[in-house]
Amino acid sequence: MDETLTTLVDREEIRTLLSTYARGADRRDAVLEASVFTEDGVVVLYQGDPTTSDPVDTIRGRDRLAETFAGLIEQYDVTTYLNGQSTIRFTSPDDAEGETYCIAFHVLHEGDERTLLTMSIRYLDRFVRVDGAWAIALRRLVFDWTDRAPSAP
Repeated sequence: MDETLTTLVDREEIRTLLSTYARGADRRDAVLEASVFTEDGVVVLYQGDPTTSDPVDTIRGRDRLAETFAGLIEQYDVTTYLNGQSTIRFTSPDDAEGETYCIAFHVLHEGDERTLLTMSIRYLDRFVRVDGAWAIALRRLVFDWTDRAPSAP
């Protein structure tokens, strides 16, 4: 599909979804985080490359996603999600797929020790336009690597 003003606007709307998801996590707002998905959106989690590993979990539906995100948020004192490069390819006027890199920093307490958990994540997404707005229908969330280190404020 040729790049037109419409596809440029669509691409920016999709990138706003990616940023909204990260903002929801960082602001501890699970409902905002889940709002970027379709009502029946799916997240499939992988520990490593999905072409060589089986999923470790699958979460279906926006309400269930919000519940899951809320539980994850509670584990951390604070998070910072930094989205990096993102490629978006339109497969039709109302469908697209994309890959986005993210480094996520999580500060938590393990016993009396403050820990920094760093995750290298890739989002492999399928986007759809529903009622004129873009949403994530399917997210394959890939944990490429993680690192834990003691942390001091």
